[in-house]
Amino acid sequence: MIHEWSKITGEDLESLGRRRQSRPLLINIVRLMTDSSRLLTSQIVSYYDTVNQCKKELPEYFNFASDVLDEWSQLEKDGRRPANPAFWWVNDEGEEVKWSFEELGYLSRKAANILSEACGLQRGDRVIAVLPRVPEWWLLNVACMRTGIVFIPGTSQLTAKDILYRLQASKAKCIITNDTLAPAVESVTPDCQFLKSKLIVAKAGRDGWLNLKELFAVTSADHKCVKTRSQDPMLIYFTSGSTGSPKMVVQSHSSYGIGFATSGRYWMNLTPSDTMWNTSDTGWVKSAWGSVFAPWICGSCVFVHDMPQFKPAVIAETLSRYPITVFCTAPTAYRMLVQHDLSSYKFTSLRHCVSGGEALNPEVMAKWKIQTGLDIYEGYGQTETVTICANRKGMEIKPGSLGKAVPPYDVQIIDDRGAVLPAGEEGNIAIRVQPVRPFCMFSEYLDNPEKTAASLCGNFYVTGDRGIMDEEGYVWFVGRADDIINSSGYRIGPFEVESALIQHPAVSESAVVSSPDPIRGEVVKAFIVLAPAFVSHDPEKLTHELQQHVKKLTAPYKYPRKVEFVQDLPKTATGKIQRKVLRNKEWGRV
Repeated sequence: MIHEWSKITGEDLESLGRRRQSRPLLINIVRLMTDSSRLLTSQIVSYYDTVNQCKKELPEYFNFASDVLDEWSQLEKDGRRPANPAFWWVNDEGEEVKWSFEELGYLSRKAANILSEACGLQRGDRVIAVLPRVPEWWLLNVACMRTGIVFIPGTSQLTAKDILYRLQASKAKCIITNDTLAPAVESVTPDCQFLKSKLIVAKAGRDGWLNLKELFAVTSADHKCVKTRSQDPMLIYFTSGSTGSPKMVVQSHSSYGIGFATSGRYWMNLTPSDTMWNTSDTGWVKSAWGSVFAPWICGSCVFVHDMPQFKPAVIAETLSRYPITVFCTAPTAYRMLVQHDLSSYKFTSLRHCVSGGEALNPEVMAKWKIQTGLDIYEGYGQTETVTICANRKGMEIKPGSLGKAVPPYDVQIIDDRGAVLPAGEEGNIAIRVQPVRPFCMFSEYLDNPEKTAASLCGNFYVTGDRGIMDEEGYVWFVGRADDIINSSGYRIGPFEVESALIQHPAVSESAVVSSPDPIRGEVVKAFIVLAPAFVSHDPEKLTHELQQHVKKLTAPYKYPRKVEFVQDLPKTATGKIQRKVLRNKEWGRV
């Protein structure tokens, strides 16, 4: 079965795709070439790589849609790019979508007009998109770039409470979702004074919603991309903290749009002939990294398998069936895959594997190498940054290491006063931001200047992670400086889980920490002091009831997989709960 997005007529594409727009960047790239007979396919990423390497200045104006995607479209039409799709989507029902860069441009310009016209959005407005891995997510992402609208992704696991907070905090004027989450949105919209329009991705219409499919049928693809400055806001991601509600991380057009040129080229080892599959959910920042910016700035094909759940057999079958050359998934997934029997599969096209989001166990790397013959190149970064450290192609891989700093970052291990520590000493993993702040870092925590200022220590931005640097510049992850729980690559703030637990009548007090897990790396564990009336209740039944309670109040992945009932919690003299004591107790049992 062919998905409806594949039914674009050749006439439509030809009439719009043959239009030539001014290409100042392409002209500049041509001038940079010393051999006019060479193909230009490597020159786009090379140009932006030199910006990352601080060999060229950041351009004053930049827009990923016009300066990267439309450039690849032009090279594609000129026969100067390999015959490789730009986007390839499949699902378990046998549906399939393939777009060239030209088709991506055509459809995203239509989507841009829908946002500007039907939705009434203007440059600088914010739109929240809560969608699973469907092709529309990529179109709307690019459409926001073309219009200068700020794109705010969210995972499909968000609850009504999560959505309400994000709509109120971001002041988003539009929300885009599907039939599944539309009721949750409708339940909170009366409290969202800034929300002006709701756009649904569904086959059938819904009262009070604009329908994307219907609008596509009547909307023109004639759209001129806005001219955006490099430092204009492009994306906002909500990221959890150990206390308080999720923070809004602002990324500019250049920070993510240009910032992945170097890591895409050298860590992910991408070329225009490659097809990259990154398994991340669209709501997570890794999707922007590995399913949008890194592959497309390198001219590679973005491959997507829309899977409701992670299943090792489906992953292995997909890697065998499709010509995927570069694969990226979380360490949790690699752990599950090496436990699965891979002997009956042949990954004939796969040549490069990368991982990020959490620490990768050396034994998993070794097992993967035995079963596939391939190394796993680990990388490290945050929502606030592009890739900070990575094991790049050609480097010696030291199992367990995060690799070395990726340009333009100067990564150091510092103490709590901002002084650089010598090799071998544990401290805070930090990035030098003085005298020059790297362009590929986040702009700010929106509406939170105190938190933005608190992320700095002397001349450095502090990641909040602890590490060690060896004599050769390799960085080794030790642990988090705060209480964030990283389960299967999902960052979970304990405050959110504790806030949900305390709403249950059985809970008098709670403290949530990470606990070791052989598959997920770590999971959420809740230490709970029961209210007197519940002390005699059956602990197994009560545990299940509390887990379901948390699932209802917050995203399901945040629920405590482990629960321990205690008489009291460790506290400081001022009454603050000492999560660190409980966490050390948990990890000391390993």
